Amino acid sequence: MRALVLVGAVIVALAVTATAAADGLPVLGIDVGQQGVTAAGSPDRYVTINDGEWTSVERIARNGGRVLAWQKILGTFTIPAVAYDWSASGLSADGSTLVLIQPRRAFPRASTTFALFDARKLRLERMFTLHGDFSFDAISPRGKKMFLINYTSPADPTRYTVRSYDLVANALVAKPVIDPAEKNPDKMRGSPITRMLSVDGRWAYTLYDGAGGEPFVHALDTATSRAHCIDLPMLALKNVWSMRFTRGAGSQIRIGTPGTALAVVDTTTFAASVPSVTASSNLRPWLIAAALAALTLLVALNATRRRFRGRPAPV
Repeated sequence: MRALVLVGAVIVALAVTATAAADGLPVLGIDVGQQGVTAAGSPDRYVTINDGEWTSVERIARNGGRVLAWQKILGTFTIPAVAYDWSASGLSADGSTLVLIQPRRAFPRASTTFALFDARKLRLERMFTLHGDFSFDAISPRGKKMFLINYTSPADPTRYTVRSYDLVANALVAKPVIDPAEKNPDKMRGSPITRMLSVDGRWAYTLYDGAGGEPFVHALDTATSRAHCIDLPMLALKNVWSMRFTRGAGSQIRIGTPGTALAVVDTTTFAASVPSVTASSNLRPWLIAAALAALTLLVALNATRRRFRGRPAPV
């Protein structure tokens, strides 16, 4: 466990000195501006390009890369990164709202500035600044609310609360977003490894390393401002930084390395479990079919040999 904490500290130390063109903590040194962000099923994606003084915001066709619209604003802004696997966010599921964040130059910072766009018209609605150190976390499906990570310790970037910001009223909601069933809110610590959205863009699922403790999934309902923390004790001694989400059967999401699920989360009950042998084997059904076909062929060849040797084939 001490080794994991040390590795996390090294990552933070290195990332603080990284490029300023990246989103704020806990995602340090990751710049997804030119990678862009898109909504599920949308033919377009949004990117940001900075020249040191101005930021160009562009809507680009995913097929062919043609620039469909662009806008230039004064200042340095970027599309928010929300996990260390380069997961991006900031665009509402309905494609109506885009939020950019001003990248940090130090931790902690005294204030955080955002830029709010009408994404369809690619028009800047307003810029606003919040007192305190924040990074972007998620946005509601219709772009009415955004969710932020608010850092509560000037010395430890793994300590934070989740806050909701009303984009219609232009106001930060006073009450943090917490899991009502969690008896120890301070337990929710760590760095975000990967992110998956529900198909409708309502739920944001984030895998955290647990800051040396048990990894967990933070399930955030961006429509109702509810949160659930799902402990993953089965991943405590695993290389959690290499893990990603995949969609499972029904309401399940799987967590693991490519081709191997090490944990399964039921998104209706928020219960985590180890996948059964049967469930794991479903990841490679073609291997099972091939093995059965090979076994059938071997039995047939063996029976043929016995017949040619003048021996009765076994029934």
